[in-house]
Amino acid sequence: MKLHVVILAAGKGTRMKSELPKVLHPLAGKPLLQHVIDTTQGLNPEKIHVVYGHQGEKLKTSVLTPNLNWVEQAEQLGTGHAVGQVLEHIPNGANVLILYGDVPLIQGDSLHGFLSAANAGFGLMTVLLQDSTGYGRILRDKQGNITAIVEQKDASTEQLDIKEINTGIMALPVDYLKKWLPKLKNTNAQKEYYLTDIVAMANNEGLKITPYSPAQTWEVDGVNDRVQLARLERIYQRQVAELLMRNGVSLADPSRLDVRGILKTGTDCFIDINVVFEGECEIGSGVSIAANCIIRNSRIGDNVEIESNSLIDEAVLEAECHVGPFARLRPGAYLSRNSRVGNFVEIKKSHLGEGSKVNHLSYVGDATVGKDVNIGAGTITCNYDGVNKFQTTIGDRVFVGSNTALVAPVMLADDVTVGAGSTITKNVDTNQLAIARGQQRNIAGWKRPKKLSKT
Repeated sequence: MKLHVVILAAGKGTRMKSELPKVLHPLAGKPLLQHVIDTTQGLNPEKIHVVYGHQGEKLKTSVLTPNLNWVEQAEQLGTGHAVGQVLEHIPNGANVLILYGDVPLIQGDSLHGFLSAANAGFGLMTVLLQDSTGYGRILRDKQGNITAIVEQKDASTEQLDIKEINTGIMALPVDYLKKWLPKLKNTNAQKEYYLTDIVAMANNEGLKITPYSPAQTWEVDGVNDRVQLARLERIYQRQVAELLMRNGVSLADPSRLDVRGILKTGTDCFIDINVVFEGECEIGSGVSIAANCIIRNSRIGDNVEIESNSLIDEAVLEAECHVGPFARLRPGAYLSRNSRVGNFVEIKKSHLGEGSKVNHLSYVGDATVGKDVNIGAGTITCNYDGVNKFQTTIGDRVFVGSNTALVAPVMLADDVTVGAGSTITKNVDTNQLAIARGQQRNIAGWKRPKKLSKT
């Protein structure tokens, strides 16, 4: 039986106090809705249908997954009404899995188990909560069979004491939905068409409803406000941290790590507090990352040491490199093996050769730097004329003295030495010394100016 997934994402999320639709608020750097979509893709469904309402166009442009079927719910009249908007897009005989765009942490293993347990019948995901306030309660008969769901606002005092709650996640043949949804009534406290009312309809027809619980209750926690969002963020990050530690990474404090994307690691790595990984990152074995670093879409080789407060963005670091503290590697930075970038150094769209060093207070942009080069403190490549960018090429074993300006386009051949304080505007040949600075004068008997009296 072919599977169709329906994700309900039409709510405004007024409790978020935001102009951004609730399902687009980020968790681990990714919209809530995208988390749900990514998980359901692992089920290999025939189609994923997303029911939208509030700021639908923004949803469509913010979600990266192609080939989704976007279905508008022009009026938000309840979950039953929302699912009803999709029925014409689902062929008879298909099985339907109903999920929610603001329930981001549902796990693929739980969904596989749920669908297997339902076995193309009526499956209902439930959990037991000590505090079930706000949730629909599961009603069972004396034999333990599920008979209905009663919402919080419609429940009796006795029913409010029930601990088993409805998560909203269902799986059932679309043929049942096409038969039951047109019969829903909105005679309830909310004046909405509840999807949960089909449970009683199924019971009245003698259809068995199969309950299933996820491995962890947080998998079915929804986001209604920023407090709940922050709570789920920490749950997510804790799962990532535990997986990293099991795979051979030491964390100074697992509660102070953020992975906002995909992180692949080797073994025997150490990550200090407040390190943030964004996008797709890969670090080798024996890597040490000090506190307060941000690493984004970068690849880091074995035995690299990154000191505190460094930003590495779309860069590649080969093995044995040393970076920081307070270094910034911008997109296109490539550090060859055993190269060093020190404090307050910025590298952009440049290749640093093996064993080369830029240790202090320098900027290297749009440059190719050879092997075993030493670039002194305060050196900059002047790569931009206000309109265009130009290239600087530095050969092997070049020594650049401190406070040097290399005005691109310019080339320094192998074994060149540049005197400190020079402004280099012309190419320099092999083994030459380049000095370009004003002539020093020492004036004897010079008197410093004195402060003028205010009277």
